[in-house]
Amino acid sequence: MIDSHCHLNYKGLVEDQAAVIARARGAGVRGMLNISTREREWADIIATAEAHEDIWASVGIHPHEADAHPDIDARKLVAAAVHPKVIGIGETGLDYYYDHSDRVQQQASFRAHINASRETGLPLIVHTRDAEEDTLSILREETGKGAFPGLIHCFTASGAFADAAVELGFYISISGIVTFKNAKELQAVAQRLPTERLLIETDAPFLAPVPHRGKTCEPAFVADTARFLADLRGVEEEALIDSSTANFYALFTKAQSA
Repeated sequence: MIDSHCHLNYKGLVEDQAAVIARARGAGVRGMLNISTREREWADIIATAEAHEDIWASVGIHPHEADAHPDIDARKLVAAAVHPKVIGIGETGLDYYYDHSDRVQQQASFRAHINASRETGLPLIVHTRDAEEDTLSILREETGKGAFPGLIHCFTASGAFADAAVELGFYISISGIVTFKNAKELQAVAQRLPTERLLIETDAPFLAPVPHRGKTCEPAFVADTARFLADLRGVEEEALIDSSTANFYALFTKAQSA
């Protein structure tokens, strides 16, 4: 399995990072993409990836942090992405649920990340919450300027959004939210997503899946999400793991040489 999105340097995991990584490997996790959300995290997140063959890094600014990073442009992202262990751009996107940053600034930051993705060829890692219309509008407009690879991480949007994202060539990553009892709409979407576009993640230390709800999430728990998704989709767990792992490497092509 690959945990396509986790935060190994966040509080809750970083204090016992070596044990967290060991438990993930023990659960069958063969790779982890360690995601950044602020510029000050980049060095530590890359250092963690440098220390482990099966861990990679991303560079990016979360939409919550857009106001605090007005100077982060495509040029800075591209320069940081030169590192051999950096395989993705983000996470970036739009979050209108919390509105921790000005929406215009979020959109500007999002476009800067898209430009960096297009220039480097590294996948764009998209966070979107309560911002489907603007997220899709920007993705469509920017795709018209030139293609770039990407995925919608921790997917919780509508089925229509999923269909549009897939049509644009994006992958969809499902987190432990899909295991929650009240996630019926998400389960319906996850059940029908194209096999060749499906990834799995934890978003650790957040969103621990059933049966770990209430605990600090960690990459080992991606196994529980994989098991649930396989049952939901009516396929063998091993088949789902194999396909989602193949999809990860098909999208994050730099991971194969990092």
